Amino acid sequence: MDSHRLLFRLFRAALDGADPEAAVRRAVCRPDIARVLRGAGSVGIFAAGKAAAAMTRGARSAGAVRTLTVLPRGHPARGLSPDDVVFASHPEPDASSVRAARRALRFFESFGSGDVILCLVSGGASSLVALPREGVRLAEKRRAVRALARSGASILALNRLRTSLSAVKGGRLGQTTRARLITLVLSDVPGDRAAAVGSGPTVRGRRGDIVRVVASNRAGLDAAAREARRLGWKVTRIGPRLSGQARAAGSRLARAASKLSCGSVLMAGGETVVALGARHGNGGRCLELALGAVLGLDGGVALLAAGSDGLDGTSGAAGARVDGRTLGRARRLGRDPETALRHHDTGAFFAAVGGLFVTGPTGGNVGDWVFAARGARARRGRPI
Repeated sequence: MDSHRLLFRLFRAALDGADPEAAVRRAVCRPDIARVLRGAGSVGIFAAGKAAAAMTRGARSAGAVRTLTVLPRGHPARGLSPDDVVFASHPEPDASSVRAARRALRFFESFGSGDVILCLVSGGASSLVALPREGVRLAEKRRAVRALARSGASILALNRLRTSLSAVKGGRLGQTTRARLITLVLSDVPGDRAAAVGSGPTVRGRRGDIVRVVASNRAGLDAAAREARRLGWKVTRIGPRLSGQARAAGSRLARAASKLSCGSVLMAGGETVVALGARHGNGGRCLELALGAVLGLDGGVALLAAGSDGLDGTSGAAGARVDGRTLGRARRLGRDPETALRHHDTGAFFAAVGGLFVTGPTGGNVGDWVFAARGARARRGRPI
C-alpha cells in the first residue's frame, strides 16, 4: 500500500474510532446511565454541536418522549424528525443561534424533578446555542470573540470568554430545569474537560447529575494506530497534544517525520491555531500546518493534516495532503508557499497546486489529526 492510500485509511480509522453515534450508543447502555434512564418519569434528549445528529441517533434506545437537536446550517440531519431539529449559525452566532438558545430554554423548563434530560454536547455548540447575558448585545459578543480568535487564542480561552458573556453557557442552561441531567460529551478540547466542550451549557455541578466524555481525539488516534499495525506499519505517536501556531507545528512534525524509517508512520492529534492579520486569504489551521510541514519534508514522506469534522477554516476542505513533490509543483505553477503562509491564503495555494483533502461534514468533531508515512522502497529506489 502506498503512503497516500495509507493516510486516507488512517483518517477513516480515526473517524471510526471516535464515532459519536457508536460512542453514545455504548454510553447509554452502561449500567449507571441505563438505570437512571429506566427510572425517569420522562426522558428528553437535547443535542447541540457538529456531532449532534449522530449523537442523537446513538441515543435512540433512551426512550425519549421529546428531542431537540441543534446543528450547523448545511449539516445533514439523517434519520431525525424535522420538527425536532434546529439549524443555527457556526462558527459565529447570529439571530438563529439566539432563537436556538431560547428554544433550548423552553425545552429544559418543560421537564420536572422526576424527569431526566440526556444532554449530548459536541464542539460547535458555543456558536449554535448563544444568548448574551443581560447588558451584552450579540454584536458586542461577536466582536469580542472574533478579536480573540484572530489573535491565535486557544479554544479554552475562547470558551472562557464566551461563557463570561453568556446567559446559557457554563451550566446556566442546565440550571433552568429541575430534571436530572446526564451529559455525554464528544471532546475536542485539551484535557478532555467536559465543562469546556461547547462551553459546558449543561454541566452545572448538581448532585445526582452524570457527566461523561464518551469519545475524544485520543480515541481516534488509538484506532488509527491499530489499523496501521494491522497493515504492517510501524507506529510512532507524537506527544503532547498538538497546539500552538499551525505553521510552527508543521515544521516540528516535518523534522520528526524526516527520521522515520521505511514502512513507518507518525501520528499526532490536537488543535493548533492561526493568528490572523487584518487582511488574510482563505484557508484553515490544517492547511497551514501541512504547508508549514512541506517546507521541511524530504521526498520519501507523505503527510496528511485534517480536521475530524471535515471542515478546516474557510477552505471548504478537511485539510491537505503533501509530500516531497509538492514544492516542485508549486514552483512550476509560480506559487510561493512562503507568500501563502504570510497572507494565510493556503486554500488558494492548495487549490492551484493540488492536495486539498475534501470529505464534507463528517458528523464528528474531536479536533485535528496529522499522519505522516514513509513507504517501503521499490527496487529502483522510488517510494511505493
